[in-house]
Formats: sequence, structure tokens, C-alpha cells
Amino acid sequence: MNRVVHFEIHAKDLDKTQKFYQEVFGWDIKDMGPQMGNYRTVSTGKEEPDSQWPGINGGITPRRGEGPKGGEPVNAYVCTIEVSDIDETLEKIQQAGGAVATDKMEVPGVGILAYRKDPEGNIFGVLQPARR
Repeated sequence: MNRVVHFEIHAKDLDKTQKFYQEVFGWDIKDMGPQMGNYRTVSTGKEEPDSQWPGINGGITPRRGEGPKGGEPVNAYVCTIEVSDIDETLEKIQQAGGAVATDKMEVPGVGILAYRKDPEGNIFGVLQPARR
């Protein structure tokens, strides 16, 4: 099997996008500088032995075209971020300038899932895993 090993978030305003993900999820984000096209590396954390799903790291890259207009269906891969308290995280997302894409929902045997939009209009998921 081939695993997903990296993700990218496309943004016009790299600083604002970096601040959003740092404030909401506490990710470690580093600007690689102009010599690397201002690409930002994203470390989402260390592998936890008791985690239900292993995570991946990624980057924030300059958007090379128009961003989402809003209202269109999901048309790309969506990354979902594991959180310990979905209500607390949804509040952080709202306070940091995110928006609702879907209401939170119970996924039997998986947990509580919600989709949100970052300030650039990119859709992502947040998941509070079901207790094992």
C-alpha cells in the first residue's frame, strides 16, 4: 500500500494562514525564505504510541491561482485533524477566523467529525475519536 506522506495548504496570505493553524492546532511552522519560494514547512507533532491514527506533516505554499469562491462542493483532498475536544477546537477555529463547512456529526465507531474552512477558504476536517 502507498501512504499519504505530505500535505499542502495553498494560500494567498501565507502569514495569516500560518497564524491560523498555529493558533488553532499549535503546529510548528517555519518559513523557508525567498530562496525556497517562501514555502513553509509544517510539523503537526510527534508520533504518539497510543494514537489511533498516525499523522503526517506538510507545508503551506503560495496559491498559484484563484482561491475557492465559497459554496462550491469539495473538489480536492481534505485532510482531517485529530483533536481531543472537538467543541473547544471548533471555538478556536471560529475565534481564529475560520468558518463552518458542515455541522459536527457522529460517525459510528469513529468519533465526532466536523468540516471547517480556514481564512483562505480551504476545507479541512476535525475529528474527536470515539473512545476505545
